[in-house]
Amino acid sequence: MSKGFRTISPVDGSIIFERALDGADEVEHVLGGANEAFETWRQTDLAQRCTMVRRFVELAVHETDAVSQELTMQMGRPVRDGGAEIGGWLLRGRTMVDLAPQALADIELGERDGFTRFIRREPLGVVFVVAPWNYPWLTAVNALVPALVAGNTVVLKHSEQTPLVAERIGRAAREAGLPAGVLQVLYLDHGGVADVIGDPRVAFVAFTGSVDGGHAIQHAASKRFIGAALELGGKDPAYVCSDADVARSAANLVEGSFYNAGQSCCGIERIYVHQHVYEPFLEAFVATANELLLGDPRDSSTTLGPVVRIRNAEGIQAQIDEAIGSGARPLLDPGHFKEAKRGLPYMAPQALVDVDHSMRIMSEETFGPAVGIMRVRGDVEAIALMNDSMYGLTASVWTNDLEHAQQVGTRVETGTWFMNRCDYLDPELAWVGVKDSGRGCSLSTLGYAQLTRPKSFHLRHTPG
Repeated sequence: MSKGFRTISPVDGSIIFERALDGADEVEHVLGGANEAFETWRQTDLAQRCTMVRRFVELAVHETDAVSQELTMQMGRPVRDGGAEIGGWLLRGRTMVDLAPQALADIELGERDGFTRFIRREPLGVVFVVAPWNYPWLTAVNALVPALVAGNTVVLKHSEQTPLVAERIGRAAREAGLPAGVLQVLYLDHGGVADVIGDPRVAFVAFTGSVDGGHAIQHAASKRFIGAALELGGKDPAYVCSDADVARSAANLVEGSFYNAGQSCCGIERIYVHQHVYEPFLEAFVATANELLLGDPRDSSTTLGPVVRIRNAEGIQAQIDEAIGSGARPLLDPGHFKEAKRGLPYMAPQALVDVDHSMRIMSEETFGPAVGIMRVRGDVEAIALMNDSMYGLTASVWTNDLEHAQQVGTRVETGTWFMNRCDYLDPELAWVGVKDSGRGCSLSTLGYAQLTRPKSFHLRHTPG
């Protein structure tokens, strides 16, 4: 008998979903169907694929209020913020459909010596998408939509914390008229994921999650000659320069640090502030952070909800406590946030000063509502500290000097460099990570490359 799982809401501890994991028979049925559907789907005209996938994107989230409420109950994000993820799903999905004709167009090299030559991008086959819980719609769409548009079939495995997202995606695929087998959902444990990756019918795996999870995916994929895109963690830094608009920078960095209870791979986890604006920045940061309202995320006035699980809260609190034990000083009073209680997933936000890189709060991913803030003397010190990390997903600089921002950005080891912005993704730009933040490129026209393979056509004209 297959094992089962329960999804426990961080909001109130209730069981919101319960299901058996898929066993060998169901996995065989799904993979067989995906493999069988591939040949017909790849031969479907690109314009028709785009139309069908766009319809799927729209249908998946058309019940906006219900989708937002489900997000809140599954992972604790305030209901007032649910619409942002729905909007992001639509923007990314529509953008990737719109970019497809350009991204998938033949590369024409022109006739030479009686030969017609061009390069065509062809789909890989069955793409296995493994998505996490923290942004369950946004992380799924990054690979799912371009994979389908490119002519691949897709098998989606979503987190056990967000199964209602997977349910809606599977239902929307059917309602949109996608042919049977083109987009299917599986419910698997870690062993089941490894088994699917090992199946010869799977041509590519797209994973978003932790570094440890990425290592497990890479290990499973290494037994075969298939590609694996790994969108992993971050310890994203911000550098506030001496000429920055302090109030604006502080307000944006509070949001970048604590939005979604800090549970974002590209959220702000380290802030380096030029000594000339350090004190006023701290004052503005604390004032803005104290305006956050921690509480039941179903309440429209709540701006900070619980973290996803009690064990996650315990891990975050351990980093905070260790740092304080090593000399760090907390800026925020947990007592100010009346709903905060140890032993529960409702955590008060925290900002720590007098920190250094010997502390886990400044070196390891926290993935929660806690951030470290350090004073720096200038660019050289700030750049060295930003690069002193195993991660490199995004980084930001806060300044009024565009040229200065570009100069600093060329020296920071990161996949995305922001000026006066953070914790954001533009689907027309490539989404990449360096170092332990992952491998591969999603979104933009470049994101289609990893989901296709180039095929060269070298055609001699018939003599005479």
